Amino acid sequence: MTDADRSAGARPERPTDASGPPEGERFAAGLRDRGRRVRHRFERRALLLFGAGTIALVASLFYYPVATVFVEAFVVGGRVTLSAFGELLRDPLYFGEFARLFAGEPPLAVGRDLLSADRRLGVVGFTAYQAFLSTLLSVALGVPAAYLLARFEFYGRRTLRSLTILPFVVPSIMVAAGFAATFGANGTLNALLGALRLPSIELMFTLELILIAHAFYNAPLVARVTTAAWESIDAGSVETARSLGASPLRAFLDVVAPRLYPAVLMGATLTFVFTFGTFPIVLALGGFELATVEVFVFRLISDLDYAEAAALAIVELAITLGLLYGYLRYEASHAVRSRGRRPLARKPLVPDAPSPRELLARLGIAAYAIVALFVFVAPIASMVYASVAGPDGLTLAHYRFLLQRQATGASFQVQPFEAVRNSVLFAAAALALALPMGVVVAALTTRRYRGRKLVDVVAMAPLAVSGIVVGLGLLRGVVFGVEVGGWRFAAGGTVAIVAAHAVACYPFVVRTVAPGLEGLDPALVESARALGAARTRALLDIEIPLVWPGVVAGAAFAFAISMGEFSSTVVLASGTDQFTMPVAIERLIGRRLGPATAMGVVLLAVTSVSFVLIDRLGGESFGL
Repeated sequence: MTDADRSAGARPERPTDASGPPEGERFAAGLRDRGRRVRHRFERRALLLFGAGTIALVASLFYYPVATVFVEAFVVGGRVTLSAFGELLRDPLYFGEFARLFAGEPPLAVGRDLLSADRRLGVVGFTAYQAFLSTLLSVALGVPAAYLLARFEFYGRRTLRSLTILPFVVPSIMVAAGFAATFGANGTLNALLGALRLPSIELMFTLELILIAHAFYNAPLVARVTTAAWESIDAGSVETARSLGASPLRAFLDVVAPRLYPAVLMGATLTFVFTFGTFPIVLALGGFELATVEVFVFRLISDLDYAEAAALAIVELAITLGLLYGYLRYEASHAVRSRGRRPLARKPLVPDAPSPRELLARLGIAAYAIVALFVFVAPIASMVYASVAGPDGLTLAHYRFLLQRQATGASFQVQPFEAVRNSVLFAAAALALALPMGVVVAALTTRRYRGRKLVDVVAMAPLAVSGIVVGLGLLRGVVFGVEVGGWRFAAGGTVAIVAAHAVACYPFVVRTVAPGLEGLDPALVESARALGAARTRALLDIEIPLVWPGVVAGAAFAFAISMGEFSSTVVLASGTDQFTMPVAIERLIGRRLGPATAMGVVLLAVTSVSFVLIDRLGGESFGL
């Protein structure tokens, strides 16, 4: 290097190897290449690894506990037998006239008696009958709500949409109290009828009240899934149909309706499954005179008749899983691919100069609002009123009672603040587990391979299995411990409750995410794979951002359901201080109704705020 170079500030040249870059750079490049190869290998297998972990968790916290109960139906007196099923199928108490078929009577005679007015349905037949009617009513109330939320713009629409799932997660015992206060002999409905000088109506312990209560729970579910499907319709396809001469009705029937059918059917299927396995609503509002399969399972378990209870629960499971399998096959055959969309524009709810058709639509919405007021608002309002009602008028004594109980701090009493804290923490932890579990299962079940719908049904089994059976299985299996190779494994307290909530909640994530993944254009993923992206990387970078609204909806479902979950929690929290708000309500309601309703209002408030926050923050994070 010359003096001129030094004076110009030139850096001294480093000695290089004639064969390539310096040794240090080659070493660093080798580390980077090795890191990329390891990361790529992990990304290629990450989906399968997460899938295996999800399967292991579901197997240990759902299938094993349920199997410990179901084995009672096949092992009686120390030997394997199907006698419990034989006795069940031939018992008219359970199968009505169909039991005669299993007893060997001629099918023609049985069919003739089934068509008669005095036919016997049996417990299973009545359960299916009330579930069918409940499904019809839920769809009839849910679809108009979806139309209102998806097609009209008004103040508070997003908040109202966020709260559509709220009735679905209210503890059943509080719903029963709210409906008794609304539709009982001295309830809100009869007070209004009396003011109008109309005859009173007594609905307590009737099938009609059970159907309305089921619609209170499930119509918002139908509304939410149908609203999501309606908002995913491409406005361009409707405009194309109109430009080709289709009337508004024809465009709706040919373009919009086919996209809504799977969502409506999904809501109807889930409603039938939930109402077929109904227990607390029927027991509280219908009694044993209108008992369903679940009520009889509970009675048999209470009588320690595990063999017959397990056999009846297996029959219930076969029916509900068969229905879920049929729906999933329908969903797979009617999936609609999405190649980018422009959502339909919403109309103002109160237009400046409505046409006759628009005026008729608004009148229909007004009529629906009156019905919805009594079905959805009145029970909640009655519960809120009961929390501030006293012998001498309005009072906050019930809320002061909760504060006083917190101040005493007695170990044998439910502490309200701890109940609120546990509910929020358990729900957050369950969400952290259920969300990735649901997304992974949705990704695995939307791939193309033989038997994938059977896998989907197996993954959806927590929706169909009796909550009583799951609780009993967890108590007898996981909580009491399992011996493996001389080691005893047991799960209790917080870990067991969170795991049970996650297993119960993740199917809702699957059902909200899977349809979106199924509808994506395969070319998007194929292009990413062709550019070198692993399957997991394509899922994270391409698919999940495109179906993010479904992910947010699934997260809101999971959190809200965990907040209101009761069956497994009351079993796992027995003898511990890990109680939640629903458990606190159950312990209070048998002694003091006022404080129980006050705790119910707290649960409603916490659930509502949490649900709206998840829905809003999740949407805003992706600009939705």
